[in-house]
Amino acid sequence: MLTNASSTGVIESKVRGVRLHVLKQVRDPRGDLCAAELGRDVPFAVKRSFLVYNVPSAETRGEHAHHRCAQWLMAVHGSLCVSVDDGAAREEFVLERPNFGLYLPPMVWAAQYRYSADAVLLVLASEHYDPADYIRDYTEFLAVARTGKGAG
Repeated sequence: MLTNASSTGVIESKVRGVRLHVLKQVRDPRGDLCAAELGRDVPFAVKRSFLVYNVPSAETRGEHAHHRCAQWLMAVHGSLCVSVDDGAAREEFVLERPNFGLYLPPMVWAAQYRYSADAVLLVLASEHYDPADYIRDYTEFLAVARTGKGAG
């Protein structure tokens, strides 16, 4: 489980293509700031964004993969856990600071859970919403992941 990263930089996951970005924080008496730059930190043009909030702590969100869509997850408030899986490796991340950005490439199964009561998850997506892009059955995901025909 990766958590409590203290310095800025990128932490590679054992799950193919997944990276935790620890963004630089600028602290100031007027308030703190961190930025994720498109093309530098977020490695895709954002076509969709959404917030997930008011999730009861016992609930699990996500539980799917995408054929083509990449995502960037940030807990802009509160904390939550994210489990990622590429069919061969699995890892858990704790998003507990607003300067943690988790990059998920296509064909990674992800689930979010253990939301704190005040958690707000920001998701940036590389594609517009398309129900056909989703793989919602884990067994189907494993079959597609094994063939290597997920993206495209």
